[in-house]
Amino acid sequence: MQRVRYVRHCRTALVAALASVLLTPVPAVAATAASPRIPAGATTRRVPADTADWTDWTDRRHSRPGAPGHHASSADPTDTVTCQAPHAPDLAARLSRDIQAALSRRDGTVSVAVQDDSGLTCARAGERQYDSASVVKVLIMEGLLRRAEELGRRLTQWEETNVRPMIVSSDNDSAVRLWADLGRSYLNDFLTRVRTSATLLGPGRYWGLTRTTATDQLRLLDVLTNAQSFLRTRAYGLKLLSEVRADQRWGVPAGMPQGLTAHVKNGWLPRATHGWRVHSIGAFTGEGRSYRIVVLSHDNPTMAYGVRTIERIAQAVHRGLGQGRGIGRDLTPETAISEESDGSAPYEALPGWDEPEPDATP
Repeated sequence: MQRVRYVRHCRTALVAALASVLLTPVPAVAATAASPRIPAGATTRRVPADTADWTDWTDRRHSRPGAPGHHASSADPTDTVTCQAPHAPDLAARLSRDIQAALSRRDGTVSVAVQDDSGLTCARAGERQYDSASVVKVLIMEGLLRRAEELGRRLTQWEETNVRPMIVSSDNDSAVRLWADLGRSYLNDFLTRVRTSATLLGPGRYWGLTRTTATDQLRLLDVLTNAQSFLRTRAYGLKLLSEVRADQRWGVPAGMPQGLTAHVKNGWLPRATHGWRVHSIGAFTGEGRSYRIVVLSHDNPTMAYGVRTIERIAQAVHRGLGQGRGIGRDLTPETAISEESDGSAPYEALPGWDEPEPDATP
């Protein structure tokens, strides 16, 4: 009898201790945390119990150019910013210095690609691959528009009902439907048409794990802004990107001069390695000109940190290309950054897809 009472006493004490731990408030993660945490309310997709829909791609992915490689260190020579402009060498040199200065003393891994319609280009680690997160929705949108053109028709009501929320509010359910409807074969053919060199579609239904580069994202933006583009309905795509809701318009529009229109799409995703992926791509049109800015990043300790890095770069670019005109859009206040994942991919590594990286951030 005494033994039974002792066991019951231990069990009661254990339950009380567990309740105390579970009911104790969890302190907020500091902005300087070394690794991401899944924020409350995040909608990251979990790894399915049945992985048959993506494991068949794990062997074939190495046959395409740009298969995942080693994480570049901070000493990588490709991390040098190089701007070129045959018509304006002084501007190119100044932009190179200003973008490099914007990146000084900033942690994380960052790639940059810039191009304007006069021939100026800037690049930093343009061939480094990143999980695309929600910026892949631009690819899905362009593929949808191109397919309709090839079929000699307008978008159907169902297509319009899905493409608009996918872009304007970054709706993931719409992206899932369009990704499945277009199919991998068509999207791969479209990437070939655009002449991307290192974009690899995510496995199965995981469109947010599409791997891409700043250089390839610049090519995809060019499809929408180039007057000679093969995409005849590019104006519709630009219109959708110009209507992205206000709380998702951080990033490359920062510092944009007055008189221009920003066409923007962002991605924000924490994962178990490489911290937060924070990406922003945009085309800027008006006053008889256009230019494009792409900034992809990971190894960010928080979303807000990545946003601030991107916006420092964007300010430098807009200031240079705007010939020093006043800043038309300030930095996004940290209080306006949600720290919630865009829900485009699982937090955990996918076995057979995510390769172990010995130098990745935990």
